Amino acid sequence: MLTFVLTRHGLTDRSDPEQHLGQRLDAGLSVAGRAQAAALAARIGAEHFDRIIASPLLRAQETARAVAGDRTVELDARLSEMDYGRWEGLTYEQIDQTDASYRARWEADPAGLRCPDGESGEDVARRARTFLQDLLTWAAPATEGQQIVLTVAHSSFNRVLLCVAMGVPVRDYRRRFAQGQGNLTVIRWPSGAHVVDGRLLVANDTSHLAAPGQSPWELAPGA
Repeated sequence: MLTFVLTRHGLTDRSDPEQHLGQRLDAGLSVAGRAQAAALAARIGAEHFDRIIASPLLRAQETARAVAGDRTVELDARLSEMDYGRWEGLTYEQIDQTDASYRARWEADPAGLRCPDGESGEDVARRARTFLQDLLTWAAPATEGQQIVLTVAHSSFNRVLLCVAMGVPVRDYRRRFAQGQGNLTVIRWPSGAHVVDGRLLVANDTSHLAAPGQSPWELAPGA
């Protein structure tokens, strides 16, 4: 059995205003992002993980290492954020100044249509699918008990991965799933399961980041 704990990196200095931060701008965590990583570490840092795997992008590495402490953090390029191409570093308003019509088409089909000079959702799904298949293959010999893996990645990547794991059409990743910074999402596969057989146990839990009296759903993207 594989228990897969998924999170998104903390805030960066490029998070406000919201920008398309993909693979080409390697921003580290901001002060607020480091506080989010510390809060995540306080909640799950003492848990046992058989592996801790992060995107090689700095913001994900820093979040993973805050949780890992002195444990090894593996880096896997397949966990990198979607490549936004020429939209990298731009806000929605800036994109609409030059690419409004293309962006409208992309919003309608973010799985099949690539970001200009970048990736599509299906491109990301191929990476996510091979990553999950490799994890399931690795966990397969453990016929008793469970293997627990923590993965630190990114908003679009994580939502596409959820589609892959839950058998949801990839074109719906932006509409069906949310991934707040430093959240907890947990998926479990029983022994012998296929990639699409994931069972969602926890979804976008940000309660450890909420201020006293603040509802966790107030922190969710789009709240």
